[in-house]
Amino acid sequence: MKIRKMLSRVSIALMLLAVFSGAAFANCTEISVGKKASIDGAVMTSHSDCGPESRVHVVPAKDHKPGSMAPVYWGGWLANWARVSRLYDDYGKIIGYIPQVEHTYSYFHSAYNQINEHQLAIGENTLTEKPELIAHYGIGKQIMSVEMLQIFALQRCKTAKHAVEVITSLAEKYGFVPDCNFGSEGLAIADKEEVWILELFSVGDTWNPDSGKPGVLWAAQRLPDDHVTISANYSIIKELDPSRPDQMASSNYKQEAIAHGWYDPSSGKPFNWQEAYTPPPTDENLNRLWLFYSTMAPSLKNWKTKSDGVTFLTNSYDPYHTVRFPASYFPFSVKPEKKVSIHNIIAFQRSAFEGTLYDMTADYDWLVPDGKGGFVKSPLTTPFPDKDWRELLDINFHRMVSRPGYGCVIQLRNWLPDSIGGLYWFYIDHEYISMYAPIYAGVQKINPLYKKFDYGEGYKYSDDSARWAIRSVFKVMGLKWQKAIKMLRSARDPLETKIFAEIPEIDRKALELYKESPKKAKEYLTQYTWDRMDDIVNLYHKLFWELITKL
Repeated sequence: MKIRKMLSRVSIALMLLAVFSGAAFANCTEISVGKKASIDGAVMTSHSDCGPESRVHVVPAKDHKPGSMAPVYWGGWLANWARVSRLYDDYGKIIGYIPQVEHTYSYFHSAYNQINEHQLAIGENTLTEKPELIAHYGIGKQIMSVEMLQIFALQRCKTAKHAVEVITSLAEKYGFVPDCNFGSEGLAIADKEEVWILELFSVGDTWNPDSGKPGVLWAAQRLPDDHVTISANYSIIKELDPSRPDQMASSNYKQEAIAHGWYDPSSGKPFNWQEAYTPPPTDENLNRLWLFYSTMAPSLKNWKTKSDGVTFLTNSYDPYHTVRFPASYFPFSVKPEKKVSIHNIIAFQRSAFEGTLYDMTADYDWLVPDGKGGFVKSPLTTPFPDKDWRELLDINFHRMVSRPGYGCVIQLRNWLPDSIGGLYWFYIDHEYISMYAPIYAGVQKINPLYKKFDYGEGYKYSDDSARWAIRSVFKVMGLKWQKAIKMLRSARDPLETKIFAEIPEIDRKALELYKESPKKAKEYLTQYTWDRMDDIVNLYHKLFWELITKL
């Protein structure tokens, strides 16, 4: 009976792949909050990703023999963009080595690695760079991808500023090579006191490590403690002066722009990092900035809403690549008008631009007769229409904040020991319908449900995979989205509310145990995270069958 039930579910899940795929591999969003801008004094950073690799596991701390070498891997997170079928701890192929340190810290490994045992956290998003800067793996001699730079920083650093120093020194010496659509990279590097925004650009395929020149262009800027910021696949560092106490940069930060004719030092204009090295942004970047800043600081300026005052600078029939705002319209960061909570960040990550000009459910083609002489939205109306729906109904595509993939919001709390203070809220698959699992920095092992996912051609569904549990719900919701979303919220929200409400008590119990024995506290937190992951997956398995029955 159990086998028959599993086979039945697999058949339904595979059938639904053709009904509602909706997954796209591109683009991340990164939000950071200074400690004086958050409600509870925590520093926060976040990351949302749309790639296929979403599994997470603990890489333990380790001592190393003097003179040992650390491998540099390539392609661990990509899985060729086609299939994540290898083991979760297969980091790709080794393409080089660097000197190892005597001791490496424990960290949580995923596609982009995000937090270690000392409350050092990193959010990532791929940026754009001018074509002349792009370096290609296998052509140039660069070997440091952003994933490896994140790993080395988490293994070797306790503070954000030290992480900036380690990442940039390694990229300068061994060369930075992009591995996501040949893009540059932006990192929000946070500890329990501060956040630094670091941006990395390539220096082309001709770079040679023997040249003595840096193998990367980089700039970093500190986030004011009472500010928030967002990076949405586009550079946010503007005027750059490394003599400022809140900015740092590579020695070649200006020279490359001068050599390419992108900056004239005799002009008398301040050097603008964003303008020098990036192509113009489009709506796929700017719509997220517009939503974030108009939400966090609605009184900062007279924000354009809907289509008011909008000038279409490119083809209006291609709104995804329309330029509605210049990059200069948005600041590097802003002081929020209200203190920010983790729930504010989660709400933003789940946004589908409801009620704005980017809301795809507002398209008139979703309307159907109501039987009373008027029109209502079809029960099929979804904020995530896939390519087939958009072509059928002639719906213009807008890049949503919320997308299939994985991601997190990380709280860094300086009033607690690191193993308790670091709280890594990890969601898997699609944040709009998924739940955030609480992973404490002291967790020693991850529930296997969050370490299994086979994605790509063939789609090997597995009942013991958290991502498949959530993805199955997402797919079947496409059969009648308007009803399904109500069913999802009535099932998900009570458990989500319960988990957030119990955190203060979990903190208290863990702290009591920590005073007795740090090991006991870590064991307690490990079991707590494990149990909550079980609860989440069980909820989505149950919800799947309710949706199949009632839609």
